[in-house]
Amino acid sequence: MPFSDLIGHERPKAILKASILHDRVAHAYLFHGEDSIGKKQAAQLFAQAINCDTDYGPSGPDACGACRSCLQIESRTHPDFLLIEPDQEQANPQIKIEQVREIEEQIIYRPLIGRRKICLIDEADRLTQGAANALLKTLEEPAAHSLFLLITSRPAALPATVRSRCQSIRFVPPARTQVEAALITKREIPPADARFLAIATQARIGQALQAEVATLRAQQDEFFHLMSAQSLRSVTTILTAAEALHKSDRAPEALAWIERWVRDLILVGAGADQDSLLNLERLTELQELAGTLQLGLLLDLLMELESIQRSSTRNLNLQMVLENILLRLRDATLTAG
Repeated sequence: MPFSDLIGHERPKAILKASILHDRVAHAYLFHGEDSIGKKQAAQLFAQAINCDTDYGPSGPDACGACRSCLQIESRTHPDFLLIEPDQEQANPQIKIEQVREIEEQIIYRPLIGRRKICLIDEADRLTQGAANALLKTLEEPAAHSLFLLITSRPAALPATVRSRCQSIRFVPPARTQVEAALITKREIPPADARFLAIATQARIGQALQAEVATLRAQQDEFFHLMSAQSLRSVTTILTAAEALHKSDRAPEALAWIERWVRDLILVGAGADQDSLLNLERLTELQELAGTLQLGLLLDLLMELESIQRSSTRNLNLQMVLENILLRLRDATLTAG
């Protein structure tokens, strides 16, 4: 798979290809940006392009995707490609110092068959303090043949000392039209479904390629009922729903759908282009609410929801968070009359 198949990210691709072309590959990179937008795929393509067995053509350095090296990196069997990631079976997935120590023992040796010995660290923000300190020592005195690729959606969670040892490359979600076109081509779904998935996932291509339209539409209907005027008028209904969603581990899911609804309310209230609405089929309800909503309160609420989505929810009381958000939505959208 060449860089051209990576949806969006034109600037990062240009930077990475130029670094290979001019032999200016740094010893460590930090790929950061939102979840599921292609950072890990870009890192793998970069690793493949560096160690690709095929000479590149006029388009510049790239991964052919078909040579032995590219296939081995893709299958995680390349002797010069090392991968560290959190253990997802843990209640609180972390990257432990033992994993970093194991990489340290391997990275000091010269590549067996490739040009570089490459270590990809996925979700690098989950490094324990001990693991981060151990990695820092390696980054401070890297072997000439080594390359570290750190991937994170929460760069601020990494120690500043680690970040400072890496060349930072920011990734942003692709344009919605790019995601829609990719979904129509790769998943062979109707344009309306592609549009819905692209907006529902906020153009996170990784999520959009995996999500089921029917499942998301069912969730949309369910949580629309929760946010309806009828439900919001009853504080008892709000508290009961928040408790039930928390007990079923669905509070994060509810918060995500509330954020989408609040964003649509703000867009309608501000007279924005209706094509940007996720809940376009509920335009009548959105317009009715837009006539009475308190835009300032909604904007504050959206900022709070976005902050919650960016942060780790592991240490939050999600029942209380959901109760607070629904009560604030009630205040912003319902009038005394």
